[in-house]
Amino acid sequence: MISGADGVSVTRADVDDAVARTTGQVRRTPVLAAEPWPTVDHPPQHGDADDRRRRTEDADGPLWLKLEMTQHTGSFKARGAVNRLRSAAESGELTDAGVVAASGGNAGAAVAWAAARLGVPAEIYVPTTSAAAKVRRLHALGATVTQVGREYAEAYQAATGRAAQTGAVLCHAYDQPAMVAGAGTLGVELWAQTGGVDTVLVAVGGGGLVAGVAAALDGLARVVGVEPVGAPTLHAALAAGRPTDVPVSGLAADSLGARRVGRIAFDVAVRCDVGSLLVGDDDLVAARQWLWDRYRLVVEHGAAAAMAALTAGAYRPTPGERVAVVLCGANTDPSDLP
Repeated sequence: MISGADGVSVTRADVDDAVARTTGQVRRTPVLAAEPWPTVDHPPQHGDADDRRRRTEDADGPLWLKLEMTQHTGSFKARGAVNRLRSAAESGELTDAGVVAASGGNAGAAVAWAAARLGVPAEIYVPTTSAAAKVRRLHALGATVTQVGREYAEAYQAATGRAAQTGAVLCHAYDQPAMVAGAGTLGVELWAQTGGVDTVLVAVGGGGLVAGVAAALDGLARVVGVEPVGAPTLHAALAAGRPTDVPVSGLAADSLGARRVGRIAFDVAVRCDVGSLLVGDDDLVAARQWLWDRYRLVVEHGAAAAMAALTAGAYRPTPGERVAVVLCGANTDPSDLP
């Protein structure tokens, strides 16, 4: 690992180490060739509807969908959790005290699942506002669950204190090198499955996934982060020149609800020239519905952000451009998909 301005960062070498560590432990998720290029007829939030239709029809390169929502526990988070815990086991950091994490959803489930595979206890701290279904799922995965505070930051503070008290391994949801490098294994896998792409669109919350993919594909492909207008963590950081707090709201707040992009994600984004696009809640709904209508794929609203960059016209592919969209999670209620 290299040192950035605010601490450690993640490189392709770290991702390659994670590939060796996680192969056979996580799923090699499928890639789907999507045709034709998507257009969605709904009131656009980003540009004229005719202009949006023209620019998608003009794009004639392949479009790939990386179906990461079929990963263990329903999201990409399993990759980072396995890499974090297995690397901790290799170094002797992981003991019978187990692991502690704070999460409102996908990260906690992934850590609990990975801990169970290694036979160590997991304690997951969640806000009191967490959905009852998510809490039940954590219990079902064998975790001890403690509800504290109303926001993730309060749960994380409690988890940090507990880890210091017990000697358990602390897992951050998105701002630890092993977590980011583990997420980056998706990028290595995607490159091999497609034979190479020009651009990868990735949803951004705390930034662990976009940083991992960007590190994995550094010098090979452009990586673009896509964020809801109600949670623009990377967008705000790039504008300010540093990670900065943002207010969080909107449909995707349950999965893309970090108030600040991670330090590692910011460092990698600057180093690898990762851009940020914004999409609205209506765009998320339309993209999620398009995936269901066209391919019967169920994703959460946060995961639909990457697809919305295309269906809403926020991203304009050039003729012949090879584009991949990462569909990163499916922990959602599908009852609103007619």
